[in-house]
Amino acid sequence: MSSIPVSAKSSAGSDGRPGSATLTVLQVNSGNLYGGVESILATLARSRDLCPAMDTHFALCHEGRLSQELTAAGARVHMLGEVRISRPWTVWRARRKLGELLRREHFDVVICHMPWSLAVFGRAVLAAGPKLGFWAHSFHSGRNWLERLARRTRPDLAIGNSSFTESGLDNICANVPRGIVYPPVAVSEPSPAGQWRRALRDQYQVGEDTVVIIQVSRMEGCKGHALHLEALAQLQRLRTPWVCWMVGGAQRREERQYLAQLQRTVAELGLDQRIQFLGQRSDIGQLLASADIFCQPNQGPDSFGMVFVEALRAGLPVVSTALGGALEIVDESCGVLVKPGDSQQLAESLACLIESPELRRRLGSAGAARGLKLCVPSTEMKILSDLCRGVAGQESAEA
Repeated sequence: MSSIPVSAKSSAGSDGRPGSATLTVLQVNSGNLYGGVESILATLARSRDLCPAMDTHFALCHEGRLSQELTAAGARVHMLGEVRISRPWTVWRARRKLGELLRREHFDVVICHMPWSLAVFGRAVLAAGPKLGFWAHSFHSGRNWLERLARRTRPDLAIGNSSFTESGLDNICANVPRGIVYPPVAVSEPSPAGQWRRALRDQYQVGEDTVVIIQVSRMEGCKGHALHLEALAQLQRLRTPWVCWMVGGAQRREERQYLAQLQRTVAELGLDQRIQFLGQRSDIGQLLASADIFCQPNQGPDSFGMVFVEALRAGLPVVSTALGGALEIVDESCGVLVKPGDSQQLAESLACLIESPELRRRLGSAGAARGLKLCVPSTEMKILSDLCRGVAGQESAEA
């Protein structure tokens, strides 16, 4: 996936072998929310032994779930202090702390995640000397104010988390060496999935003969909750009993308002006994193992969709809309992609899966195999390491 040529100039390590030097990378993120980006960073921390040639540190502005998970994983976390762009003094203070860190410790590459981090910290990184990377986790048009701010700083390396995301990098940083690194998704250890299934279904009073549809996502309109509910309202007369678990917590004021609207919609559609909002969860693997169908009918293109990979690995058929990163993950062998905004087609696809255990098994089996080939941490971390070594002028480390 890398488009950066590997330098012929190597850096010798302590054992004297060319290319064996440890690459030191600092990952910079705000840390105030928890979503796909934060999950990537947590996986990098937990899986660091899979890429021993890359020493990864983290710099965050806000304490919270991400900082706690990184610390629990034994990662080195550097706190820069809370930042709000509307309060310039907080930006100056955090930049100063980052500058002190970069002078105190050596980093070959500093990677800013999303335009916010690049706009706030990009110039401070370049002034201190390390190579600057930008990791995009959304398609960027370059039109909103934050993207315009980020565009003022030209990084040395640009990374997209999918081909779809990579196609928008020119709108932020044109003519910059780039590559694609899929979000690393850790492979779960073999576990008593049947036991989870029984326990969780008992907890939510769901019988084994009831089909569980699950959606796991942030509480944002682009994730398609409203379309999902509209489709489910058309399925109330199916012979096979079903329920839907909506997993994901509201983290900001607008998300809380959105969740309240969804709950009102559930009542208006008469789905109170069918839909359960489970909130923010850390046991996503167990929930997926306890479900039968994964459905997230995005209303806007997702940059990638790590949860699709997690659902496939759990052996669930995936139903989504034919937009963005889902096109790189889901095909007819493992799921269904419907026309965006078409609640009738979505309802028909869900009805087929609800009524056919054999179809669910066939798609789920193929999906598990496909999911295990996507987003393997050791593979994606090696690609990331090679991209960083390319801009740092180091030879690629041996696999």
